[in-house]
Amino acid sequence: MFAPHSLALAAAIACAFSAISAPAALAAEPTQAKPSTPAASPAAQVVVTGNPLGSDPVQASTALTGDALTLRRAGTLGETLDGLPGVASTGFGPNANRPVIRGLDGDRVRLMDNGGASIDASNLSFDHAVPVDPLVLERIEVLRGPAALLYGGNATGGAVNSMDNRIPVSALDGLGGRAELRLGGASAERATSALVEGGGNGLNWHVDGFRRQTSDQRVPLFTPVEDGVAGDPTRRVRNSASDSHGGAVGASWADAQGYVGASVDSFRQDYGVTVEPDVGIQMKRDRFSLAGERRQLSGPFTQVSVRYDHSKYQHQEVEGTGEVGTTFRSTGDALRVEARHVPLAPGLQGVVGLQAESMDFSALGEEAFVPATRTRSLAVFGLEEWRQGDLTLSFGLRAERVTVRSDGDAADAAEPRFGAADSRRFTPMSGSASARWALSPRWALTAAVGSTQRAPAYYELFANGQHVATAAYERGDTTLGLERSTHAEVGAQFAAGPDDSFRVNFWHMQFANYLALSASGAEIDGSPEYVFKGVPARLHGLEVEARHRLLSGAWQLDGTAGIDLTRGTERDTGEALPRIAPMRVQLGLALRHSGWQFDLGFKHLARQGRVPSTDVATASANLFNLGVSTQTRWAQADALWFLKLDNLGNELAYNASAIRTVRDLSPMPGRAATAGVRVRF
Repeated sequence: MFAPHSLALAAAIACAFSAISAPAALAAEPTQAKPSTPAASPAAQVVVTGNPLGSDPVQASTALTGDALTLRRAGTLGETLDGLPGVASTGFGPNANRPVIRGLDGDRVRLMDNGGASIDASNLSFDHAVPVDPLVLERIEVLRGPAALLYGGNATGGAVNSMDNRIPVSALDGLGGRAELRLGGASAERATSALVEGGGNGLNWHVDGFRRQTSDQRVPLFTPVEDGVAGDPTRRVRNSASDSHGGAVGASWADAQGYVGASVDSFRQDYGVTVEPDVGIQMKRDRFSLAGERRQLSGPFTQVSVRYDHSKYQHQEVEGTGEVGTTFRSTGDALRVEARHVPLAPGLQGVVGLQAESMDFSALGEEAFVPATRTRSLAVFGLEEWRQGDLTLSFGLRAERVTVRSDGDAADAAEPRFGAADSRRFTPMSGSASARWALSPRWALTAAVGSTQRAPAYYELFANGQHVATAAYERGDTTLGLERSTHAEVGAQFAAGPDDSFRVNFWHMQFANYLALSASGAEIDGSPEYVFKGVPARLHGLEVEARHRLLSGAWQLDGTAGIDLTRGTERDTGEALPRIAPMRVQLGLALRHSGWQFDLGFKHLARQGRVPSTDVATASANLFNLGVSTQTRWAQADALWFLKLDNLGNELAYNASAIRTVRDLSPMPGRAATAGVRVRF
C-alpha cells in the first residue's frame, strides 16, 4: 500500500524523535484519564490551528466540536461548514463540496488533517470530492483570512483543520468510544460510524469505521438547464447518489510530557457526477501518519512536535458502460516540524518550524487536461508573540521554495498537447503582524496586516485540454509569476462568558497578481477557451457574530445573529469576481429545559447580482430550519438524540458559489427531515 522509501523516511523520523523524547518518557508517570477526544485535551481549548503558542489567535476563527459538530454534520466537509461566518461551499452537487472562505477557494484554502497536509486532487476540479467524511471527525477548526505564515501560500484565503484522535494525543485509561446513526435528509442518507479507543500504562490504541449511503438528492420542483436548453421539470438532482466507507487504526505512547504514535486510514467513495448523467467516480485514499510531541524540554526549545503523512490517492471516472474514462492519481509526502523556543525576554515567546511536501500527480484518459507533474516545496517559518499587560503583539515570516515540473507529452502520445518537459521554480515569501488590545475584561480590539505570496499550482501552469466539469477548454500559462496579495483586518470582540458574546471584523485583500481563469473569447472543439492569467483584484467584507442569553433559570433561551458580506472585483475591468456568496443574514433561537433543546433558525440569502459577464444573477431565498434534541444517560454512557427539519418552506434556492455548469442542474436541498443518535461511553 505504501512505498518503501516513505516507510523508511517514517521510520527514520520515529527513531530520531524517540531519541529526543526517551529520557523524559522513562522518568514520567502516565496520565490517568478516561478515553477522550481531542476536544477534551488542554491544548484543544483554543484554536491551535491559528496559534501554536497556545493562546487564541487574533485571526477570525471558529471551532466546531462536541454536540455542536454532531448537530451540524453533513455529507461533505464544505456542506458541514457552509453558513459559518465568511464560509460557503463550492456546491458541485451533494458529493463534491470544498469550503469557500471569504470568496476564495481551490488552492487558496488550505485543507489539513490534524495539522498535516491533505494530499488529494480536490483542488484540481470542482467534481473532485474531498476524501474526508465528517462522521469520523472530533473537531474542525476554521481560520478566516490569510494563514500563509504557518501553512503556506495555499492558505491565502484561510485554513480548515479536520481533527480526529486516530493517534491518541493523551494517555488513556480504560475503554471508551462513541457510535452514531443518521437517517433521512434530502438525500435519504443512511449513515453509521463507530470508534473504540482505550489504553493503560501509557500505551493507547484507536479503531474507527464508518459507512454512508445516499440516494439522488430531493429538491423543490425546478427546471434543469443544460447547455442553455431547458429540460423537464423534476424534483431530483440526477446522478447524485453516493456510497462511501472507511476506517482507521492507530496507536500511541503518551505521558504528561507528550506522545508518539502512528496510524493507518483508508477512505473509499463512489458517487455520481451531476453534469454527466452516465458517469460515476470511484475515489480512494490510503494514508499512513506518524506524529509526536514532547513538552517541558530543557535547552533552547521547550516543546517540539513532528508530523509526517504519506498518502496515495486515486480518482477514476467511470463511463456508463463500466469503462474507465480517466484516472487521476497523486502520491504525496508531507513533513512538518514545530519547535517552541524558550522566552527570549519577559513576555516574548515564539515558535519556529519547517514544512516539506512533495506530490506526484498523473492523469490518464479522455479527460486528462493536465500532464503528469511533480511538485516539491520546502519552507521555514517563525512566529513571535509579545505580551505586555493588556497588549499582545505577534509577528512572523515564512520563506518557501517551490518547484513544479511537467513531464510533458508521452513519447507515444496520439494527440500531443502539453509539449516538452518543463520546470518552474518559485520563492514565495509571506509576513504578517497582528495586535490584540484588551480594553477591559470583556472588550478587546484586534488588528492585523500582512503580505502573502503563492506559487502557481500545476494546473494553472500546464493545463491544456477540455474540462468537462467547467464546460470549458482550460489552458495554463507557464510564464505565470507568483500570486501576490496584501491584507488588512480590524475587529472588536465582546465576551461575558459563553452565553453573551459579540464579534465584528472588517477585512480587505488587495491582489497585485490574482491568478484568474478568464474567458479568452475563442472557442476550441466547440467549447469556450478559458486561460489562467494574472489580474489585479480586490476583495473586502464584513462579518458579525452575536449571542445573547435572553432568558435564564429552569427555562433558558439564547438568541444568535450573524451577517456576512463579501465583495470581489477585478480592478482592471471593474467586473465582479466569480462565485462570490451573497450577503447572508442568520438568526437563531435555542430553548432549553429539562435536558431538551429546541432550535429555530432562519437564513436569508440575498440576491447575488454582482457577477461577471459569463454568469447570471442568483435569486434571493429565505430558509427556515427546526431542530429538537435531548440527552439521556445510563450507566457510563450518554446518548444525544436529535431530529432536524431543514428548509421548512421547501424554497427553491441556488448556491451562488457554485459554477453555473452545475448550479442550473443542482439547486440547494428541499424540505427534509434527518433523525439520529450519538452514543458515547
